[in-house]
Amino acid sequence: MSLHDDVEVILLDSQTVANRVAELGAQLSADYAGRDPVLVSVLKGALVFLADLMRAMDLPTSIDLMEVSSYGAGTETSGQVRILKDLSKPIEGRDVIVVEDIIDTGLTLNYLLGYLADRQPASIKICCLLDKPARRLAEISIDYRGFTIPDRFVIGYGLDYNERYRNLPYIGVLKPSVYGGAPPDG
Repeated sequence: MSLHDDVEVILLDSQTVANRVAELGAQLSADYAGRDPVLVSVLKGALVFLADLMRAMDLPTSIDLMEVSSYGAGTETSGQVRILKDLSKPIEGRDVIVVEDIIDTGLTLNYLLGYLADRQPASIKICCLLDKPARRLAEISIDYRGFTIPDRFVIGYGLDYNERYRNLPYIGVLKPSVYGGAPPDG
């Protein structure tokens, strides 16, 4: 059985994603011209997006990685945020671009923004691939947005369910039967 068999529908095909990531990279390159931002990515979901985004940027950048957990093995955020891996270098005085795969409730990112702000960067901006505003519980100002998506459980292009499906080259909706969810109301 193929991973693709568990996909109900392809929401964003690989070419659509690649085109938008290239646009975001060009926009960031223009906005940060003459500067040296640090891209801070949250593992593991944003790793694919981070890799493609930084290759689409035409300016010096550095990256740092954090691992933050609020989901566990489920499909709903637990609301409790844990830092599993912290930054490896100081960000004081640096322009920070937080690179996120998806912003759902916003609770994890809201916590992370406060955590990073305490380290006194010159600026903090958010670049997310997917914005799911229907589930927002914390107000988040997104500076660079790839796509706004409906309230569906998405996988692929780094996004997972139970550590699977990250390697799909597109963004797809996972069949509810895979995770025991109710049929979609669509």
